[in-house]
Amino acid sequence: MSTLDATRAELALIVLYLNKAEARDKICRAIQYGSKFLSNGQPGTAQNVDKSTSLARKVFRLFKFVNDLHGLISPVPQGTPLPLALLGKSKNALLSTFLFLDQIVWLGRTGIYKNKERTELIGRISLFCWMGSSICTTLVELGELRGLSKSMKKLEKNLKDSDKHKNEEYCAKLQKSNERTLALVKAGLDIVVAVGLLQLAPKKVTPRVTGALGFATSFISCYQADKVVLCVAVASITTQVQGKLKWEACFAHQA
Repeated sequence: MSTLDATRAELALIVLYLNKAEARDKICRAIQYGSKFLSNGQPGTAQNVDKSTSLARKVFRLFKFVNDLHGLISPVPQGTPLPLALLGKSKNALLSTFLFLDQIVWLGRTGIYKNKERTELIGRISLFCWMGSSICTTLVELGELRGLSKSMKKLEKNLKDSDKHKNEEYCAKLQKSNERTLALVKAGLDIVVAVGLLQLAPKKVTPRVTGALGFATSFISCYQADKVVLCVAVASITTQVQGKLKWEACFAHQA
């Protein structure tokens, strides 16, 4: 095993461990942006909830940059076009940088790191990194959807005389297309949310608009996270059942 393979394996174990906080982070995100929508940038209880929840979320994201660092050094799936591969790696690099810098912001907001001006600067740089990763995600999803559309049209021609919705391959591609469309919508909305947080267009993207779109993307994230957790649970149960059957077969053979 090479050093890179060993590093990937170790990072994969860390990723599995850290993902337990993912669902709680998504719920806090919904609370944060819901409060931002209600406050509309005005002082009060809603704004206090927005700020305190934003700070609390940073704890859930401690060392989460390892996830995208693992993705950055992992090999690209075979057959992936070079532009999509480069965009995917750029997204991993930008998101990993955002999450790493976000930890420094957390240190500043809690008073551990004393330089307030530098904390604010690092906070803006981290948000620009997040916006860049969302742009990369949008372009990747557009490219993947284009490829899926072509393959589905080709498959439809081959299935003229039969019901395409009964074909397993077509249904799988359709499901993947729906998932990527949802990811595209989320990434597009996240770009606007980033613009709002950075106040690049304060008259058009107000705190209320930012809050509403952030709340919407939070629900999409929760839905996506639930699907991932369900798949992992099913895989875990299947592995356990298979292991139990092997043991039973082994004991039966010895008897």
